Amino acid sequence: MKLWQKEGVSTAEQIERFTVGRDRDMDLYLAPFDVLGNLAHAHMLETIGLLSSDELKMLNNELKIIYQTIQSGKFEIEEGVEDVHSQVELMLTRVLGDVGKKIHSGRSRNDQVLVDLKLFTRDRLWRVAEAVQTVFDRLVSRSEQHKDDLLPGYTHLQIAMPSSFGLWFGAYAEALADDMLTLQTAYRLANRNPLGSGAGYGSSFPLNRTLTTELLGFEGMHVNVVYAQMSRGKTEQTALTALAAVAATLSRMAMDICLYNSQNFSFLVLPDALTTGSSIMPHKKNPDVAELLRAKTNRMKALPMEVTLVMSNLPSGYHRDMQLLKEILMPAFDEILDCLEITDFMLEHLQVKANLLDEPKYDLLFSVERVNELVLQGVPFREAYRTVGKEIAEHTYVPPRNLHHTHEGSIGNLGNDLIREAMNQAMAGFGADKAQAAVRQLLSK
Repeated sequence: MKLWQKEGVSTAEQIERFTVGRDRDMDLYLAPFDVLGNLAHAHMLETIGLLSSDELKMLNNELKIIYQTIQSGKFEIEEGVEDVHSQVELMLTRVLGDVGKKIHSGRSRNDQVLVDLKLFTRDRLWRVAEAVQTVFDRLVSRSEQHKDDLLPGYTHLQIAMPSSFGLWFGAYAEALADDMLTLQTAYRLANRNPLGSGAGYGSSFPLNRTLTTELLGFEGMHVNVVYAQMSRGKTEQTALTALAAVAATLSRMAMDICLYNSQNFSFLVLPDALTTGSSIMPHKKNPDVAELLRAKTNRMKALPMEVTLVMSNLPSGYHRDMQLLKEILMPAFDEILDCLEITDFMLEHLQVKANLLDEPKYDLLFSVERVNELVLQGVPFREAYRTVGKEIAEHTYVPPRNLHHTHEGSIGNLGNDLIREAMNQAMAGFGADKAQAAVRQLLSK
């Protein structure tokens, strides 16, 4: 029997199949977090007299056993059981009887789902942040390694000015430092406690929401119980917006790698182990890893809009439409983590070609250097510009290949220390240590 089902009333099998959809599969993501929410809720119920200390001890012990079952990969939602919340409660009541049935006091499945989703999203956003940090560290390392290897800089896909691999790797490192701020925003929104909001209108029990907030390591609570339910959708959309920002950075870098690896550019080399071949052309070494990375991350850019469309025109309160948000949110974390892992692997093995700008076809890259050379001799900029233009037209131009870039963020002064400082500050702003410590303490009580 389902948590909401009435005696003697059943739902048509076709309706049940349609309404449940993929929810049972998605709920497996929530299983460990449902146990954490139950642990915190049970401790709170004991403080307000709805559980005895002995009953709390029984529930506490059994919930930890269920948690270990989940961690070992042996947990499953049984046939005929509607969702993870029902499965956990069923496992409790099988062992503890009526004591297990008391766990739902002062709670609706609405706020139970919400707290699970908040805990899941908080956990996965931190995992993404750590994976982004790994790629960031790789980019900074390679930037320093190749700071003296020059690279053509382009505007409008026309050669423009000298760049370097140090600048190129470092640019994507700084992009990820900015992306980390969006991840932090999403994390802090997920790191709010909705437990105690019930179905969206609170409870007549004297629930201690501050206590569950502390036990679960949340930064704070969603105070207004109606808004707690309204945060469903907003949390998912903000999280997916953050993932889409990271995806956009990876996508752009993947496109660069596809271009730079091609014979017409030939700036980078993907080792044989990172390429595939052709069934008809024996010379081909295709950058499939970069192409699939580009496609996967491009697809992720659409996910925030999916949430926007699901939530469009919904009034306040809970609506079953929101169930579909799980199918958008949960696999997205798996996808971005996979993309970040393969990005780090690819960046580790990319081979950079040296002395690219020695080729005559890149002579014009140094035209601005020639203009600046004249300006430093006292020639007004506009006159120097016209002079160099005339030299180019009359084929008397000689490229000055000795570069003197010293300002912050330029070829000769990458500023990676400043970029790393920005990343460190962004990571510190999550406050993830508090959440992790609270979960460890809750499981040890």
